[in-house]
Amino acid sequence: MLTGIRIIDFTNYLPGPFATLRLAELGAEIIKVEPPEGDPARNTVLSQQGMGLVFLANNRQKKSITLNLKEKTGVETALKLIANADVVVESFRPGVMEKLGLGYETVKKVKPEMVYCSISGYGQKGLLSKLGNHDLNYMALSGVLAQFKDQQGRPVHPSITIADYLGGFAANERILAGLVSKMLTGKGSYHSISITDQLVSLLGNHVMVEKETGEATGINVLNGSVISYALYETLDGRYMSIGALELKFWANFCVTNGREDWVRAQFTQTNQSNLVYQEITALFKSKTFYEWIEFAQRVDCCLAPVLEIGELSENPYFKEKELIFASAWGDYQVKMHSDIEQRAIAPPPKKGEHQEEVINSILI
Repeated sequence: MLTGIRIIDFTNYLPGPFATLRLAELGAEIIKVEPPEGDPARNTVLSQQGMGLVFLANNRQKKSITLNLKEKTGVETALKLIANADVVVESFRPGVMEKLGLGYETVKKVKPEMVYCSISGYGQKGLLSKLGNHDLNYMALSGVLAQFKDQQGRPVHPSITIADYLGGFAANERILAGLVSKMLTGKGSYHSISITDQLVSLLGNHVMVEKETGEATGINVLNGSVISYALYETLDGRYMSIGALELKFWANFCVTNGREDWVRAQFTQTNQSNLVYQEITALFKSKTFYEWIEFAQRVDCCLAPVLEIGELSENPYFKEKELIFASAWGDYQVKMHSDIEQRAIAPPPKKGEHQEEVINSILI
């Protein structure tokens, strides 16, 4: 779908590379511009072969060149690349690209129809824009982290960088909107993605509910407070999720378990004073995790297992889609678009691997 679109990628670590990986799988040509020492992700959580796992996971299907943007020749080469491209995406601190001579105002003189996207934690302007922070900080400030609490009300430290990934999705949304606008009007556009602001955009329901009712955990039937939409422990210490909000699904669960009398208790509370909740908790603990998985596949009741990462590649659902696949270069990769057939897949590039090819292409 994006064949013929060239993207100059000045991003490092995760949000930007995740964004451009998704665009690469849609057919875009991604030219990754790295500093002479390379993307720092090349040295983040090393594999047994000494390669950064974060880099390997997010940079296949890309071309790599190295430029020293602190030198005039590096900036000149970058501007030549930009003149032959459709999109620029960068994730430096606000003001850095301007200091380098590669800010949007300079770039649009070189390529007026350029779609230019900046990814940062707090936006390009404003109170916190100059501060360095990371995913956990964005989660905390946005109010999203407060939605993950244990039974004692303490925030739970997530083991997935939700903010970084959401920032990548948001960047792609704006890049693709910019490309559509360019097609319709012939004009370029500038897009500033604040990762924190994108997290807050997830909280529309929560803000509305809090202002109306004072409840800070969103819609109550979705926050684990009702028995038909909750997590339950199994006999062997694993967990199942049930999301039976519709009566037909809840009735299927109850009747199949021989407890039609539970149906009318669908939206009662998950607390120990609720006899039905006690009984359902005991029911789940009477069977093993895999017995409940078999039940979930047989009975249409919105029941799904809480899988561990190591179980995904062998799970029938993901296996059928080949969503997690063994790459030709010896690691495991995850598809960005499960419905698009991937043909020739290039491995994550070596630092500067495509220097000559890319430089020659802009000199023609």
